[in-house]
Amino acid sequence: MNKTLNYIREKFFSSPIDAFLTISISYLIYLTIPPLLDWMFISATFSGESKKECVSGGACWVFVKIWFNRFLYGMYPNDEIWRINLPFGFLVVSIIVYRFLNEKYKKYLFLFLVIPFPILSLMLFSGGFLGLMPVDTREWGGLFLTLVISIFAIIFCFPLGVLLAMGRRSNLPVVRYFSIGFIEFWRGVPLITVLFMAGVMFPLLLPAGTNMDKLVRVIIAITLFEAAYMAEVVRGGLQAVGRGQYDASKAIGMGYWKSHIFIILPQALKLVIPGIANTFIALFKDTPLVFVVGLLEILGMVNLAKTNPAWLGMATEGYVFVALVYWIFCFAMSRYSLSIERKLKTTN
Repeated sequence: MNKTLNYIREKFFSSPIDAFLTISISYLIYLTIPPLLDWMFISATFSGESKKECVSGGACWVFVKIWFNRFLYGMYPNDEIWRINLPFGFLVVSIIVYRFLNEKYKKYLFLFLVIPFPILSLMLFSGGFLGLMPVDTREWGGLFLTLVISIFAIIFCFPLGVLLAMGRRSNLPVVRYFSIGFIEFWRGVPLITVLFMAGVMFPLLLPAGTNMDKLVRVIIAITLFEAAYMAEVVRGGLQAVGRGQYDASKAIGMGYWKSHIFIILPQALKLVIPGIANTFIALFKDTPLVFVVGLLEILGMVNLAKTNPAWLGMATEGYVFVALVYWIFCFAMSRYSLSIERKLKTTN
């Protein structure tokens, strides 16, 4: 008992400031957590088919239940939803299996997931072949659209960011100044402006009769924007690698690209795993901004659902659901990056 009291005194009441903060935070928790739990669970309504059945005064989770499919898949045809579930199910299984494969097969699975798999998945989502009904990207939405934009932007922005980071440190003036100009331009423009230009202004600059899908334009815009931030993260890693590593690779006859691929980049990327993960998480959380071009990802679908006359006033439940979904994905990415750090022994 004395040991426990000593621990509490040492950790929470070791000084007047610590004691004040402990009491203040405890009081704040007392004021907020019980009413929140009551609203979310105790007084909440979980079953029903309409808003009329939500009379308990708590959260009306019936709203989320009725609109659940739309929050996940947008306006994608119900009979074709299996075309979304199949690739994403395969992706989840592959990620689990990846942890148990030996290094030889891990390499092949990784290459498959990065190059052919996204292309095959897009073909399945779009349809129009082998008897599959074509589904226009304007019908894509919900969490499905959020993941499509995030995954493709991550796949493309990472290698582009690495090349820009290397270009900014290049001895060739043309390459160096081009990289600096590209990075500073995209870092100096708000993402919402970039998306507006990609969705509204860019089609006006195309030749007559030329059309580029809106979703493709959005993915390109987000990729270019996030690549600039990724470049600065990677540049920090490159600068942290000792000059002796460059000299040693030259001493054994390695050229520029070979030394960077096998010596420099593995060390640099290992040092900036937290920054890379942070950029990916920021990219994922930036996807709701695609509403400016009329694409309805999960938050856009909630905003659409709350305007339905039969469900007016249900915005809070929808936003809480979206917040939980974003937290789950961002927390998973954060924990995965931490596991990589521990595996590579970059943390103490």
